[in-house]
This record gives sequence, structure tokens and C-alpha cells, in this order.
Amino acid sequence: MSKQKNRMVDAVVISSNIIWTLQEQNGAGVTELANRLGHSKSTVHNHLQTLENQRLVVKDDSQYRLSLRFLDVASHVKNQLPNYDIIREEVDSLAEETGEVAQFGIEEHGRVSYLYKSSGSRGVETASSVGTQQTIHSTSLGKSIMAHMPKERVHEILDRRGMAARTDHTITDRDELFHKLAEIRERGYAIDDQENVEGLCCIAAPVKSDHGDLGAVSVSWPSSRFGADAFIDELPAKIMRAANVIELNSKFG
Repeated sequence: MSKQKNRMVDAVVISSNIIWTLQEQNGAGVTELANRLGHSKSTVHNHLQTLENQRLVVKDDSQYRLSLRFLDVASHVKNQLPNYDIIREEVDSLAEETGEVAQFGIEEHGRVSYLYKSSGSRGVETASSVGTQQTIHSTSLGKSIMAHMPKERVHEILDRRGMAARTDHTITDRDELFHKLAEIRERGYAIDDQENVEGLCCIAAPVKSDHGDLGAVSVSWPSSRFGADAFIDELPAKIMRAANVIELNSKFG
């Protein structure tokens, strides 16, 4: 058992898993939560009562749901980022200009966390949404961020998170990934050609700060419309321009 696991508090883990499950299921009862999480109904009930007392969940008849306090938490997290308005403006502009889905993400806990998302006139629904996380090695956002991380940090993330195949196109070899990261640093942007979601292509450019913080901005589109190569001549310049505006006019942290 790792030192990290030894330091974990079981009660907090159980409560956290209850919260994530309530989010995923749009609410649930004690029995459903107990079955899904593998805990006794009494254990789940005790945790739900505590979460209700802390005003984090609400009970409607026999069902529990997340409370509106999470909106306040989300607003607070968003307001911690002094560059949020700039990110929103540039991502909205990029979505409008390209007609596709544009996004901004940062690295947290070795994964890509989506901070903002905007859909253009031709944009299609993607698996990501604000606040969700994706594997870092399979996304263009993630690869563009990793390309500018210290090599030791990249190894640390891969050791912890692995390199699971999301699709048949996902890079799962570490040496191949480091070769791709070198290419990304040289050309200034990353490509996801159906590596994270089958049928979805994406190009991303990194946003760096003087403090070493890293983010990235991207544009996604369905491969059925165009392959990744079709946009190589025009799209990277637009994305890198948006990334540059965010980088020059804001700071992270």
C-alpha cells in the first residue's frame, strides 16, 4: 500500500464517492447508492445525513440530490482565476470564427480539467463539459500542456495515470508519446486525430505563464466532416493566436 493511500481518510472517500455518484445519476436513493458503491445502507445513510446537515445534499422524498451550494463553490473557483474573462472572450471568439467547439483546459491531478467551452454554429456535442476531466495523454489539450512540462513531471503523471487506450488511435507507448511532445514543442500545437474519442478530431495550442502554470485552448470537430489534415493549413494559426492573446493579457494563479 502506497504512502498516499495510507494518508487517505476512508470517511472522506466515501462521502466524495457519494457526491460524484449523485452528480452522475442526477440523484439517487440510499439503496441505489449502497449497491453502486458497495457499502451498507446504514453507512451510506449516515454519510448522507452528514452531507445534508452540511447543506451539501438535499433530500426530496426518498431521493437525494446535490444542493445549490455547489453553484457557489463553482462560482468561487471560477473567480479565483483572474484571467477567466479573457479566456471566455477568446474561446467564444474562436468558436464563432471557426463554427466549431472551442475549449480551454488546465492540468489538475495529472488530468485535463475543462474550464470553459463554447460551441460555434456547426459545433457538435463532445464528451467534455466544464468541470469534467479527461486523460491527458490522449487529448490535444493534454498533449500541448505536457509538451511544456518538465520531463520528470510527465513521467510522474504517466506512472500514476498510465496510458490507457481510449480508441484504436491512442498513443500508448511512452517513447512514442515523448517523440510527439517534441514535435508539438517545435510546431507550437498538438493534434488529436480520434485519439480520445472515435470520430472526433481536435487541435490545441498551449498557454503559458511566467509562474510556470500551463493551460491550452483547442478546437474540436467531427472527423466525418474533415480529417485532421484538412485543417492543418488554417486552424492552428487561429488557435495559436487565441492562445497568445490569453497568454499576453493574463496570468495564472
